[in-house]
Amino acid sequence: MKSHDFYSTEGPSRRAFLQKAGLGALAMTLPFPALPDFLKEVPMGVVVHSYAARWNSKANSSKYPAFTNAIELMEHCASIGAGGVQTVVRGWASDFAKKARDRREKLGLYLEGSIGLPGTPDDVANFEKEVLASKEAGVSILRTVCLSGRRYENFKTADEFAEFKRKSMASLALAEPVVKKHKMKLAVENHKDWRYQELIAIMKEVSSEWVGVTLDFGNNVALLEDPMDVINGLAPYAFSTHVKDMGVKDYSEGFLLSEVPLGQGIVDLKAAVAVCKKHNPNITFNLEMITRDPLEVPVLTDGYWGTSGELPASVLAQALRTVKTRAFSGELPKTTGLSAEERLAFEEENNLACLKYSTESLGLK
Repeated sequence: MKSHDFYSTEGPSRRAFLQKAGLGALAMTLPFPALPDFLKEVPMGVVVHSYAARWNSKANSSKYPAFTNAIELMEHCASIGAGGVQTVVRGWASDFAKKARDRREKLGLYLEGSIGLPGTPDDVANFEKEVLASKEAGVSILRTVCLSGRRYENFKTADEFAEFKRKSMASLALAEPVVKKHKMKLAVENHKDWRYQELIAIMKEVSSEWVGVTLDFGNNVALLEDPMDVINGLAPYAFSTHVKDMGVKDYSEGFLLSEVPLGQGIVDLKAAVAVCKKHNPNITFNLEMITRDPLEVPVLTDGYWGTSGELPASVLAQALRTVKTRAFSGELPKTTGLSAEERLAFEEENNLACLKYSTESLGLK
């Protein structure tokens, strides 16, 4: 833990970057060092999780109709000034992938996929099928995770976590030859599973130009890590990002953690964007503003610490001091008690506010 403060604070235009016929489609298939200069400034994109309420919604809302596939999500995100989309690619048939490519090119968006890792050798064929469908659609990067849950909830002992790491490394060993073969970038997210130095060690062990990181700006707050330590550490390996700002408040068993509109939380977003651009001028910035109830991070319970190793007490003390001194002003966002329509409206309000901030304060336009 650095001696500086645990966190820092900070108080859409349309894209023209892919309007050069033919070159945009070619750029999406090339490794990042070969990307043309005009791709270096792109409006912020949107992660599908920013529309968790609207994705396959059953609300039958006329104002906020459900997104049922990637094309509908792309069309909406283009209409609100986003530069691209990161979305799930599971189950894409070849004909849908071609339609997605055509629509993406007409809208002038970049497209990133979200894909599951193969768990066993028997899963490799399906993994490769999804990689190929993604490539057909013009996907530039495939984001993935090793854990769908949270480290301190999924595992109670060091042995359980060690087994998870073993399986994760085996999965990456199965995936790497496939993405290398098809020249696709696979980006592992820090998903409340790996402390950032653990993920760096994994990147060094895998040692492949085709395997890197989806750098989430806020997840590791739940693991008591300074966001800027995480960003500085992982940026050299990052192909893509999940941009978010985080609000914190204490509660009886630890602290509450919530995504909040950009500029309202504890992440130094301007510094984060600058660091990422320094290491990868062509990196994409994808908004992940998840509108939901705050997460409980139970750092004052024994169960939280089963996989934390020998972290010094000063790490917890610094985190709790920060929660107390930099607590979010007012109530953290929550959706409990909202009607379906109200939740959809709240979600859209948050996403639009974040995109506005990205153009006005982060220069992503």
